[in-house]
Amino acid sequence: MSDSKELKFNTLTIHGGQNPDPSTGAIMPPIYQTSTYVQSAPGVHQGYEYSRSQNPTREALEKNIASIERGNYGLAFGSGLAAIDAIIKILKPGDEVISTNDLYGGTYRLFRTIFEPFGIKFHFTAMSETSRISELVNDRTRLIWVETPTNPMMNVIDIEAVSKIAKAHNSLLVVDNTFATPYLQQPLLLGADIVMHSATKYLGGHSDVVLGLVALKDKELADKLYYIQNSSGAICGPMDSFLILRGIKTLHVRMQRHCENGRLIAHFLKGHPKVDKVYWPGFEDHPDHSVARKQMKDFGGMISFTVKGGSYEDTAKVISSLNIFSLAESLGGVESLAGHPASMTHASIPKAEREKTGVVDSLIRLSVGIEDAEDLQNDLDQALQQI
Repeated sequence: MSDSKELKFNTLTIHGGQNPDPSTGAIMPPIYQTSTYVQSAPGVHQGYEYSRSQNPTREALEKNIASIERGNYGLAFGSGLAAIDAIIKILKPGDEVISTNDLYGGTYRLFRTIFEPFGIKFHFTAMSETSRISELVNDRTRLIWVETPTNPMMNVIDIEAVSKIAKAHNSLLVVDNTFATPYLQQPLLLGADIVMHSATKYLGGHSDVVLGLVALKDKELADKLYYIQNSSGAICGPMDSFLILRGIKTLHVRMQRHCENGRLIAHFLKGHPKVDKVYWPGFEDHPDHSVARKQMKDFGGMISFTVKGGSYEDTAKVISSLNIFSLAESLGGVESLAGHPASMTHASIPKAEREKTGVVDSLIRLSVGIEDAEDLQNDLDQALQQI
């Protein structure tokens, strides 16, 4: 196979970091469902000792995510939050983190309730205006956490601009690339030090596995994360690794349809008389549209909108009346999902805090799947007609 650095993205999703199994020629990495490995003598083995530390199936996935994110190293964890947990464990008491104020509720909960009591200070700010980051950064800032597009308000943060601030202050830049996927944007090429994914979402793509991934370029930083991964043990199993690797092989074709359908649904909602605001970075009047055009290949299949009138009752009626869109947490599967962030994904954020960022009771978040777009449009229309 050609050097992966020469290959285009669509080829890397299938071949990046992959080789046929040397013992059998199997085209797909086998599921090595084993906990331990035989050694020929004490300390003499074939690169694998114990499956918390190394597993060939997990290793195949880790090589693949490194390849498609244009990194050198990859790590796989039991969930996206386990990946975030490992990254924050690089820090020590007294260190400070600057994060976007519009981010996944589970990340906010992990920062606030797990790590803050250990003496790590977190600042949350609107990062679309990078000047706000400069106002907060100081000699204790060790890490800047970017989620872009943000969940669920679809703000887009300029990764290159934030990277310059991070490097000027000797801070790490971490980008949660879950919404965009490496198909739409590659943060390591834009100056990020670490990129992470809830691979449960678009990378897996079929709503059948929970897993987290990390990719990076720097060996010293990778060694720290490998040490934490092995010591803390929040790894994924070989079957889950196999499923995510299988999902990644169709990432490019799925994302093309997610983007096509997302575009049609966003414009449909914008023109609907019972919809107030629509949040999707593909609109030219979106405040971050120019940044999205610069750093993203397309605008994705995630859309948030508010129901006109603003009442929780009307909003609940709409999402409960959907037939093709399923009311469920998560996103990024082949099927379309609708969620109510205020009571579901972002319920762990205090009401006053989440409403400051726009996560109000009338907000609905859509993960537009790859079904027929006309069917999806008709489903949304009939649900909106219920109010």
